[in-house]
Amino acid sequence: METTFRIATVADFNILLEFMREFYELEHLTFNERTTPAALEQILNDDSLGRVWLIYWGNEAIGYVVLTLGYSLEFRGRDAFVDELYLRDGYRGQGVGTKTLQFVEDACGSLGVQALHLEVERKNTKAQSLYRKVGFEDHDRYLMTKWINTESN
Repeated sequence: METTFRIATVADFNILLEFMREFYELEHLTFNERTTPAALEQILNDDSLGRVWLIYWGNEAIGYVVLTLGYSLEFRGRDAFVDELYLRDGYRGQGVGTKTLQFVEDACGSLGVQALHLEVERKNTKAQSLYRKVGFEDHDRYLMTKWINTESN
């Protein structure tokens, strides 16, 4: 089967929320029933924030990937973050993740992105191996977060 990608629209909102619930449960992330759907709706309606793509295996949607856009002096201009990448269990380990990251990298070229970032759990060595295989490097830094709007948690 061939892996393909389609830019997500507001019409895909429900399938994306389903995938997000699965992903957040898998990764033990907090899915806030009010703010998480609102954040998804915002990026689907504002290309300046980034892009969301559905990932297909043949005619079946099997996951999604979110690219958010930013700007960094250190990284010489527009940068981007693979904010979320999710594949349903039966499709992992078959090269779909690699194809997805290559697709996102190609999209970054057309968006003027100079550097692409992502984060991965320290214990998720399988994903780390994939990310290193496609050229991501560890900067020996910690990603640190401070919530500004604590109501969003």
